[in-house]
Amino acid sequence: MKIKNFWIIGLVALLMTGCPKMKEKPDAFGNFESDEITISSEANGKLLMFDLEEGQQLSEGQKIGYVDTTSLHLRKMQLIQSQKAILSHLSSINAQIKVQEQILENLIITQKRIDNLFAAGAATQQQKDDIDGQVSAAQKQITSISSQKQSVLDEAAVADRQMAEIEDQINKSIIINPIDGVVLAKYVYANEITTFGKPLYKIADLNTMKLKAFVSGAQLPNIKIGQNAVVSFDKNEKSNQNVDGIVCWIADQAEFTPKVIQTKEERVNLVYAVKIRVDNKDGKIKIGMPGELYFKQ
Repeated sequence: MKIKNFWIIGLVALLMTGCPKMKEKPDAFGNFESDEITISSEANGKLLMFDLEEGQQLSEGQKIGYVDTTSLHLRKMQLIQSQKAILSHLSSINAQIKVQEQILENLIITQKRIDNLFAAGAATQQQKDDIDGQVSAAQKQITSISSQKQSVLDEAAVADRQMAEIEDQINKSIIINPIDGVVLAKYVYANEITTFGKPLYKIADLNTMKLKAFVSGAQLPNIKIGQNAVVSFDKNEKSNQNVDGIVCWIADQAEFTPKVIQTKEERVNLVYAVKIRVDNKDGKIKIGMPGELYFKQ
């Protein structure tokens, strides 16, 4: 019986030795925050639809509203008609070029005949000079008309760029949510007038939270990016819940100790901010909730 009790006591001692204990006093204290993104308008005009509410879960790429694009659409239609008118000149120019090319072809045939007659002494120098001048004039006429063609093509290209710019503005009038997250704040409502850069709503991905805590200069040398840590927060009135975290940011400059923050050592004048990233897929951690930090060595 004594041997059995000895083995039980030994087993309990072994288990207690193998299980890491939480430190009695946290290394740092802080509050939870998230990466908040403020979505702003990229267009000017009346907000015809804006379908979201605070606390709503949005998906990446979800269309939630749009700004009136009537004036943009009318400008685009005007540019389309203008481009058609410009390109109609191109057809006329192409027809003129074909006529001149046919004239040049006939003149070249005549030129060859006169050259042969001149070589045989049956044509005069005047006749040869006249046909050479006509051929040269026809070639210059084709070059002149072709330059007009390039000018028309350049005008059509300008209209293309203007339409592309308007199309881009139309696309930016559609409000598309950029990330998966929860709406934290809504700043405007449907039928209000919005302008470029005006904030529309604020969103954050609450599946991942960060505990921003402050450590003393004495603690800082033992902390590094990627270091494992344990974060503790209130589970209920009597107990805490622990989650694993990773140090993802360390401030490169010291700052004065915030009044609401306690540190491991006695309060000092300067501290360094650190952030520990933790998983929050169960949604138990809320923005602003206090937390305790324990660094793993």
